[in-house]
Amino acid sequence: MLTRDEILSVSDLPTQEVEVPEWGGAVLVRGLSGRERDEYELSMISMRGGSPSLSMFNARAKLVQLGCVNEEGKQLFSKSDVAALGKKNATALDRVYNVIRQLSGLSTEDVKELASNFMNTLSVDSTSDSPTT
Repeated sequence: MLTRDEILSVSDLPTQEVEVPEWGGAVLVRGLSGRERDEYELSMISMRGGSPSLSMFNARAKLVQLGCVNEEGKQLFSKSDVAALGKKNATALDRVYNVIRQLSGLSTEDVKELASNFMNTLSVDSTSDSPTT
């Protein structure tokens, strides 16, 4: 059995170089940590009119921001770069997004499940607040 120290000392975030001809070269990407994936999923929730809603706005740019790294493993982009990344070529973003998604074990079904769970939570919350007779 693995020990705590053995698990915590393993470098388990995979990386891959992605050729992006639209940007004139390649970028290094890595899979997300558990915390980063949670952050990404939470970034999909926005408030509208005082109620939470699921928003896919700039979803690709948000994931690219989290997953693009330099040779030392440090993120290339900050959260303030998401809007600028969202203005980049959609094909290029999609290519990089898909590799980060795969390295992170994040499938299209996971996003659909997130949306479904979100909607179910809203339904349960709204029914629990209703008065009983």
